[in-house]
Amino acid sequence: MRKVLFWIAAIVITLATVIYQQKTGPTYPEKVTYSIDNQTKLLTLTRSGETNIDIEVTIDSLPLEWEATLFYRKYPTNSDWAAEPFMMNANGGVTTYLPSQPAAGKLEYYIEMENLVTQEAFSIKKDEPVVIRFKGAVPAFALIPHVLLMFIAMLLSNLTGIMAAFMHKRFKFYMLLTIIALFVGGLVFGPIVQHYAFGQAWTGWPLGSDLTDNKTLIAFVAWLVALLVNRKEDRPLVVIFAALVTMAIYLIPHSLRGSELNHETGEIVTGIVTTFIR
Repeated sequence: MRKVLFWIAAIVITLATVIYQQKTGPTYPEKVTYSIDNQTKLLTLTRSGETNIDIEVTIDSLPLEWEATLFYRKYPTNSDWAAEPFMMNANGGVTTYLPSQPAAGKLEYYIEMENLVTQEAFSIKKDEPVVIRFKGAVPAFALIPHVLLMFIAMLLSNLTGIMAAFMHKRFKFYMLLTIIALFVGGLVFGPIVQHYAFGQAWTGWPLGSDLTDNKTLIAFVAWLVALLVNRKEDRPLVVIFAALVTMAIYLIPHSLRGSELNHETGEIVTGIVTTFIR
């Protein structure tokens, strides 16, 4: 019964972490609300796209007397904003497109709306434009194992930490499974995914400062140290520390400070903090 409770606690913690990442990550769609003609509307704005595919931006419904325009420019730059008007679509809404960019290329964009009768106007996200990053298509054989194993690694990490805290005799076995899942998911399939997405297999230390790669490396090293320390005698505190380090790392939004295309040089810069980063 105690082991079942350990599993339930680990699953709850893991799912809560996943939900948190989905709400805070810089590549997940951003949902904004706005008011038009005294009605509150919800708009979903994309923050991740694939190269060679223009990104559709759609407003589900727009009163006939209103028109909408999409403004965008390369990010991070101070270039002039390009304007694309929204056009009626077959579903009764209006649609326009963001042009595709090379791998790791980014655009920032916002929307303006104007009433053609009253000249009333307002903008959506003009003060803090939405940033979208483009990446190459990642085949399922690489992406699915990566995502699945990283989820399993987090689950096993939480389970092992809880077992160590309660001195369960099997915590060493699950510690080994955690290391295997983290190694294969993060250090084998992770670089494969990165290669397809941005053309670079490893962008963490010592080759770069990509936060996603570096936090995977830190988690793996923490668990490797825990494994070595626990070889001859039980040291659960080290295991608990490794689990807490892993949890803290997973709470950092995915893809934060990731690969970014330098539009001037055409080179991909990894993990560089700029004054414009969001």
